[in-house]
Order: sequence, then C-alpha cells, then structure tokens
Amino acid sequence: MNINIKGLEFGYSGVPVLNDVTFDINCPQLVAILGPNGVGKSTLIHCMNKILEPSAGSVIINDKEVSNYSLKNLAKIIGYVPYASSDSFPMTVVDTVLLGRHPHSNWRSIDNDLNYVFNTLKLLGIDDLAMRPFNELSAGQHQKVMLARGLVQEPQILLLDEPTANLDVKHQIEVTRMLRDLSKSKQIIIIMICHDLNIAAKYADNIIMMHEGSIFAVGPASEVITESNIREVYEIDSKIITDMGRPHVILRDDVDVNQKIDIPKEQTSSIYIENKIKDPSTV
Repeated sequence: MNINIKGLEFGYSGVPVLNDVTFDINCPQLVAILGPNGVGKSTLIHCMNKILEPSAGSVIINDKEVSNYSLKNLAKIIGYVPYASSDSFPMTVVDTVLLGRHPHSNWRSIDNDLNYVFNTLKLLGIDDLAMRPFNELSAGQHQKVMLARGLVQEPQILLLDEPTANLDVKHQIEVTRMLRDLSKSKQIIIIMICHDLNIAAKYADNIIMMHEGSIFAVGPASEVITESNIREVYEIDSKIITDMGRPHVILRDDVDVNQKIDIPKEQTSSIYIENKIKDPSTV
C-alpha cells in the first residue's frame, strides 16, 4: 500500500487553504498530523478520501489516482472517522458499527459481518455497549464507537480526525497506543489529526507538521518536534526533554504564573460577598 500526495492545492471561495502539499507514505505506520487551527489538516484528509476535490495536484493511493476510484471501491481501501458524527437517530451500537461493513457486504454475509463487529467492539473494550442506543452514549463512548465503525471497514488506510478529542487523558493514551499497535498488527496506514504534541511524539511513527497550508516538516518525532519548529509554527516557546527516547514538550511562558496580584481591599470584600451569596450553604 502507498500514499503519494503531489502538489496538492485547495481553497474555499477563492481563499487558499492548501498550498503545494507533497509527501509519501509507503508502509504500515501511525502518522500524526500536527499544526494550529486553520492550517488545513482536516481539508487535507478530506482531499485524500474524495470528500473534497483538489484544485491542483494529485492524491494517488496504491498507484491509482483517487479521482479514478468509485466511492464504494475507495471505501474498501480507506476508512474515515470524522471529528464528530451527526448521527442522532436511536440505532444500537451494533447497528451503527455494522454500517461500516457496507462496502464488503452482500445478502449472504450478515453472520460474518456481525462477528467482525462484535470482535471489534471487544478489541476496543466497548462490547458491553453493543445493544445500547448510540445517541445515549457519552462523548468518549461515542468516539470509540465511531472508531469501531472505521475499523470494521477493514481498510488499508484509516483516516482519523482528532480521534482522542472527547476522551480523558487515560483513554487518550489507551486509544493512541492501540492505534499504533493496530497499524502494525493489521499492517495498515493510520493517519490521525492530533493537537496534543506529547501524545503524538510518544506514539506516532512519523509526524507531518503543517503551517499556513503547507507542509512545514515531515519525519520522526525527534526531528519534527523541536523547540525551533514549535516556536515557528505555534508561536510559543518550549523546552524539549527526552523521555524514553522520545521528545517531550514543556511549554514556556514569559509571564510569571506565580507572581502575586494585589487586589484592593474593597474589591476583595465585594468578591467575598458575591461568592457568599452564590453558595447556598452560607445563606
């Protein structure tokens, strides 16, 4: 399997978003796309899976231009999990995940499809939710179900738009570690948009750092997540230390967060009174 992006460009209403984006991925791995809001991360993966049509350049998957794939055939190769699903109808979790089997299904395959669904739910540790209504789940559960729906497509390439956005720290780590392991065990390319520099640095095999609609840097975390790159792309200072062979980012601020702020006495008393009124236990 391979992904070859060459000179990709795209814009909304004449405003450029992607500018000459070029990179190659030629083996199973976990790739994290990093960058500030508005640099084109989601637009990039939408161009990769045919949701958007680039104004210039090419997206080549397995030596074939994406525009030449039918949507059903492309869905057999690329799975996609959006940032948030608009599904709000009361389907069960099983039925929601089963939708991901559509590219492979026929009238004789329902038993095999259901086995695949339940195995995937168990893999993600959410098999106990199988018969729960999808629209009654928590944000974190919702995200894991959507990830399961992407995985049951049996994709060669899985595109994820912030898959850990609604998860607490423990589950962010669990899901990202699982994605890294799945890329190896299932021999697939997994590309995830991520805003957490340290989670990306700890688990991704390679990093794509974007800046102003272009590729700023590509490579392993040790080469991409550097103090100078973070300063240039995020406009903030940082200190990089090495933890278990991987870079770890400590963000810095010129403002002394421990400095004492003097509040006039009259303001202090008014704040106290306001807080006292708002606390029922003090009334």
